[in-house]
Amino acid sequence: MEHAACRGSGPTSWMRTAAACAVVAAVGVPSRSAAAELDAVIAKGELVWAADQEGGGPHVYPDPERGGRLTGFEVDLAELVAEEIGRKHGCTIRARFQQGQWDRLPLLLGRSADCVINGIELTPQRRRDYRCSRPYYAYALQLIVARDSPIRSLDDLGRPGPRGDWKLGVLTGSAAEIAIRTRQGLAVECIGYDGTIDAMEQVAGRVLDATVQDDCIATFYADRFAGLRPAGRPFDGGFYTILTARDTPCLADAIDEAISSLLADGRLKRLYDRWDMAGRQQELLLRTSEDIRPAPRPPLAEVVASTLPMLLKSAGMTVLLSCLAMPLAIAIGLAIAVGRLYGPAWLRPLLVCYVEIVRGTPLMLQLYAIFFLLPKVGLALPAIVAAVAGLAINYSAYESEIYRAGLKAVPVGQLEASLSLGMTTWQAVSRVVVPQAVRLVLPPVTSDFIALFKDTSVCSVITVMELTKRYSVLALTTGRIVELAAITAMLYLLMSWPLSILSRRFEHGREVTP
Repeated sequence: MEHAACRGSGPTSWMRTAAACAVVAAVGVPSRSAAAELDAVIAKGELVWAADQEGGGPHVYPDPERGGRLTGFEVDLAELVAEEIGRKHGCTIRARFQQGQWDRLPLLLGRSADCVINGIELTPQRRRDYRCSRPYYAYALQLIVARDSPIRSLDDLGRPGPRGDWKLGVLTGSAAEIAIRTRQGLAVECIGYDGTIDAMEQVAGRVLDATVQDDCIATFYADRFAGLRPAGRPFDGGFYTILTARDTPCLADAIDEAISSLLADGRLKRLYDRWDMAGRQQELLLRTSEDIRPAPRPPLAEVVASTLPMLLKSAGMTVLLSCLAMPLAIAIGLAIAVGRLYGPAWLRPLLVCYVEIVRGTPLMLQLYAIFFLLPKVGLALPAIVAAVAGLAINYSAYESEIYRAGLKAVPVGQLEASLSLGMTTWQAVSRVVVPQAVRLVLPPVTSDFIALFKDTSVCSVITVMELTKRYSVLALTTGRIVELAAITAMLYLLMSWPLSILSRRFEHGREVTP
C-alpha cells in the first residue's frame, strides 16, 4: 500500500515529490526522497523510539513484577503508534525501545532512533530544531516539598528561607527548569538533576527544600514518597510531543495521523484511563490545543555574546575542580605507594584492596555513592565537595601506581647508603628516595592532570555545572551545536595546552622556570 501523505498515482506524484524535496532543501537538510524515511520504517517492520528509562514512571521504567521489562504509558503509546502506522500501510510494525540520556535524546534522531517519546515538552526551540507531532498529553507543573515544610505554595519561595535561598531541584533541560529559572522574584537556588527521582530523593533526604515536577510524575510517585506533599496548585504547564528529525516529513505526518486516529476512536483516552491519568480531561485538552510558533534562530554573533560568559564561568568551575582534586590525589597516591613498599606488613593488603577497588569501579558510580548514598547515613556533602572528593579518590589509585613505579626505579643502593649513614627508614625514604621518585614521575603525573580536566565532565551527574554540562544545555537550547562545540573545545585546549608543554619539557629533562 502506498503512502497517502507522500505518494500518489498519476501525473501529480512527481509534483508532490518535487515539492517535498524543495521543502527539505529550504530547511537545509540532506536532500532525499520525501518518503524514504517512512519506507525504511515499513521495510524493517519496526519503529525505533528513544527514551530514558532512568526518568522513571509513569513514562518509561522497568517493571519488577514483569522481570524488569519496560512499562509505562509511553511504552504503550509507542506500541499503539507503531501499530497504527502499520495498519494504515498494510503491514505489521513493532515498536523497539532505544535507551538514551533524557537531555540528549534528540541527538539520537537520524542515528539510532526514528523518534523520541519521553515526556518531551513542546517548546518554541524544539519546534525550531525538530519536527514536533501534535500533542499527546497536557501537563502542569507541581511544586513538591516535605510534609513538615513551611512552604505552602510557590509564592512562599519569593522570600528567603531560614538558611538563605531555598534549594530547589529540577530535571535538567525540562520545562520545570525553564519555568523556575525565568520566573522573576524567586529566592531559590535552582539545581539541575539528570533524573526526576534523584531530585525527589534529595527532598526526602532534606538535601533540597523542594522540587518541581510534572503533575503526572508527582501523582505517580505520591505513594512511594509518602513523606512529601504537593505545595499549592499546579502552575504553568504545556504539552508533550513526539520528536522526529527535520528531514523526516513523511514519518512525522504518519505519527500525526496515528495520534489523530488514537484520539478519534478513544484508544488514547483508554490508555490514559488505564494509567489513572484523567483520560477524559486529556481528550478535551488535546482536541482544543493550539500550535506553538517556531522560535527564530538567533544570529551566531548573538549566541556567542550571550553564551560565552556562561561557558567561561563553567570553565572556571572545571579549573577549580581540577586544581583542588589533583593535589589531594597526588598526596593520597604518594602515601599509598610509600605504604605499600615500606609500610608494615598488615597495612599492605589493605592498600592493595583500596587501589584495586577504586580502579575497578567507574568514577560515575563513585560520585553517585558519595553524593546520593552518604546522605542516607547522615553525611550530606555539598556538590562541589563531593565532586572534589570523588575525583581525588579515583585519581589517587592511579597516582599511587605511578609513584610506586617511580619509587622502585630509584636504585636500592640509595636507600642502603642512607641507612648506613645513620638515617632511619622514614628519613631515608622521605629525604632521599621520594625526591628522586617525584622527579621521575613528573611527566606521567602531568598527563594525568590533563586527563583530570576532561574527567570533570562526569561531575555533572551530581549537579555540578562544569564546562561540558553547560555546553550540552546551551547547545540544545540555542540549536548551535557545532558552533558551541568548537568554542567549548577551544576552552578545553586553552586549559590543557600549557600542561602539555610542561609535560614535554619534563620528559626532555629541561628545567622549567616560572
